[in-house]
Amino acid sequence: MAPLVEIFSDGSCEGNPGRGGWAALLRSGTHERELTGSEAHTTNNRMELTAALRALEALRSPSQVVFYTDSQYLRKGITEWLPGWQARGWKRKGGALANVDLWQALAAVITQHEIEWRWVRGHAGHAENERVDRLARSAMQRA
Repeated sequence: MAPLVEIFSDGSCEGNPGRGGWAALLRSGTHERELTGSEAHTTNNRMELTAALRALEALRSPSQVVFYTDSQYLRKGITEWLPGWQARGWKRKGGALANVDLWQALAAVITQHEIEWRWVRGHAGHAENERVDRLARSAMQRA
């Protein structure tokens, strides 16, 4: 049976575009791993997608994942919009697709895992969401 992993992710940006940071917390049983990174010139959406991508890439084997995000852009992108973008050659109905490089990378990595996507309200007291928010903001300050 594939291991069960909980992932909590967040992205942050000061200015949009501006300097940004991302963070993810991976938890399997009692083991936890934090991932963070930053970019000097980016957008909040790119940081949200980067956090998810880096977290999923960090999994060493196919896993059952419960993925928590406060980003409707990420959750709806994966669960609702992705098939249409792929069918249209990575374009939106209205034209160019923003962040296509990250969406394509996410589309490839999600096939390796069984993922349940859960949205949580940001800044609403969810302990792990608050934790990755702090980590992303701290990473952003290093950009």
